[in-house]
Amino acid sequence: MSDRPKIRVLLVDDHPIVREGLRTVLEQRPDFEVAGEAADGEQAIAAYGRLRPDVAIVDLRLPKLDGVQVIAAIRRLDPEARIVVLTSFGGDADVSRALAAGARAFLLKGASGRDVVGTLRRVCGGQEAFAATPAVAERLAEARTWPGLTPRETEVLEFLADGLRDREIAERLGLTVATVKVHVHRILEKLDAQDRTEAVMRAVKRGLIHVDT
Repeated sequence: MSDRPKIRVLLVDDHPIVREGLRTVLEQRPDFEVAGEAADGEQAIAAYGRLRPDVAIVDLRLPKLDGVQVIAAIRRLDPEARIVVLTSFGGDADVSRALAAGARAFLLKGASGRDVVGTLRRVCGGQEAFAATPAVAERLAEARTWPGLTPRETEVLEFLADGLRDREIAERLGLTVATVKVHVHRILEKLDAQDRTEAVMRAVKRGLIHVDT
């Protein structure tokens, strides 16, 4: 048996079955150890501070604090923290925000055990592994080329997703109806959408806005 220390991993996901699956994958490898688990953002930050794992796997969609907030908080605790994002959401805007917050790599939840283990080993070995799978590589390429929305455009888009009309949006934001129409026009242009419904669908897919289901 090797005397090399094991790679200690913190698992952060609000679904017990996901954590159980990851634990099973890692415990089958002699060079890994699951240091701990967390089911929400606040637990994740506390667990990282207490356990100081070699690497953390963090879901983007978490209760209390989302994954991007967790990544940023952990990096404040430990600027050298190694964090791998594991997500089924996969919106490029979410990917970009997590990257900016300090994530080292991304994996979709459909990734194989081999991909998960390989990515963790590369990250702990000092490599970046952003394009761990072709699907993630495609997301990252799109995230770097599509124009972003301004904060005001994002607000308008969120109200569109809620089904509000221009006048209602104008009242909520203290704008004129004409100004709201300009924002909507720019949103459609940036998202290459034919109408408001398509714009909302594209924005949700890209992670620009989140809609509770």
